Amino acid sequence: MKNKKLTIILILCCCSCVPKIPVKGNRPFIYLTNSSKYFLLPAGDIEKPLDMAQRISVSWQGKDYFFNAWVKADESGIEMTLLNELGVNMGELSYQNGPVSFSSPIFPPSLKPEYIVADFQLCFYNVAALRNAFKDYKLLFEDMGNVRRIFQGKTVIIEIEKNQNAVRLVNHLRGYTYTLEGNFE
Repeated sequence: MKNKKLTIILILCCCSCVPKIPVKGNRPFIYLTNSSKYFLLPAGDIEKPLDMAQRISVSWQGKDYFFNAWVKADESGIEMTLLNELGVNMGELSYQNGPVSFSSPIFPPSLKPEYIVADFQLCFYNVAALRNAFKDYKLLFEDMGNVRRIFQGKTVIIEIEKNQNAVRLVNHLRGYTYTLEGNFE
């Protein structure tokens, strides 16, 4: 009996000395740089709810891609349906504060939908939540109203320009550009 009590006391003493490690729960993450993780933010950190059609153009590796999307995003999560120019379903994405779900008959399984969610969050999520997300990394988040930038040192790695009809994200580090067109008022 004395040994059990002593063991319990030793365990409690040891556990109280262990440094606290930040826990992000089951939230997925991406690498914004080769060494900087970005954990997806909770859905409740969105600036304002969206329920709208968007026209999307993507430039990557010298090629341009065009498609449409229906996006519903609010405090409960992000839902996207991607459609080609003829309205045929190209894929569906869902994020509700846990793993990202993505199904598509078109896009390869190697496509990581967490990157789509992260880019969406960089464009449409609350400035304070984004600043907080970057505070533990060697990245600087800057917001100037209609322009957001993420710096690694003095180098801009991501730049986002927003107006009432379009949002343009340029990822200088990874070499791609998104342009989202819609009514963002």
